[in-house]
Amino acid sequence: MSGPAAAFLSEFGIEGMGVVSTKASEVRASVSPDGKRIVWGSTDREGGPGGRDLWQATLKDGRWQDATPLPINSASKDYDPLFSADGRWLYFFSDRPGGVGGDDLYRAAVLAGGGFGKPENLGPGVNTRGNEWAPTPSRDGRHLLFASDGRGGAGRQDLFVARWDGNAFSDAKPLPGVNTSGDELDPAWLGDGEAIVFTRSKNVNDQPVRLFVAQCDGKRYDDAEPLKLSFNTEDGITFGPALDWNKPGELLVTGTAKSPKAGKYDIYRMKAPAVTGKTGCF
Repeated sequence: MSGPAAAFLSEFGIEGMGVVSTKASEVRASVSPDGKRIVWGSTDREGGPGGRDLWQATLKDGRWQDATPLPINSASKDYDPLFSADGRWLYFFSDRPGGVGGDDLYRAAVLAGGGFGKPENLGPGVNTRGNEWAPTPSRDGRHLLFASDGRGGAGRQDLFVARWDGNAFSDAKPLPGVNTSGDELDPAWLGDGEAIVFTRSKNVNDQPVRLFVAQCDGKRYDDAEPLKLSFNTEDGITFGPALDWNKPGELLVTGTAKSPKAGKYDIYRMKAPAVTGKTGCF
């Protein structure tokens, strides 16, 4: 589903059948703010240099076409892409050599004509010897939401938010009201942070892995509830949410519906949850 087809969205639809969503496992897709390209991660798609790679397709005649691996891929793991809201940067994580440790957060400049600049490590203000995943810049670019298991949080993977100090993201602090002794990861801002969608699991390597929505009460994200989506169930695996900057009323998620279905994990598009929260949670 892309372009005009998305106008017929009911509960959900599969994204780019046969191009984006294939027999391989496709994870966390992000659409550029101009709506002309989509980037996603895959764990096992043939054609990339590493075990997990970033892929891109472009919009032609209202459909995603010409899927190719990104030139910024390495022989290591490259995953969890997200465009910034201004379209200038592509954020992702990688365990390529030269990082702080484990999986680190990176970004690469988005160039005219579809290319990307050299990836740059986001540095020790966010990265640790542990694993950092799912970098998610705020709409204004002044804050970065991400998951980490290297900062001594409430449990395993926890959600943190860092601020841009003019030179780098730093001063990372736990996102208030969300973290538990289990795994919280894959955050997505709704609005300007008045609400978030995120993944929660006791152990992300086991079922269930489920999407939740939490509204900000002015100080903390409270009373998280399961995202209303028919295959976001207690016995399933649903994760990797990303707001479509080009269509901010729509959300891309990763999971497996009974139909339509292309592979183990596919990319689906749905209406974004309503935002009823307040500002003040970060």
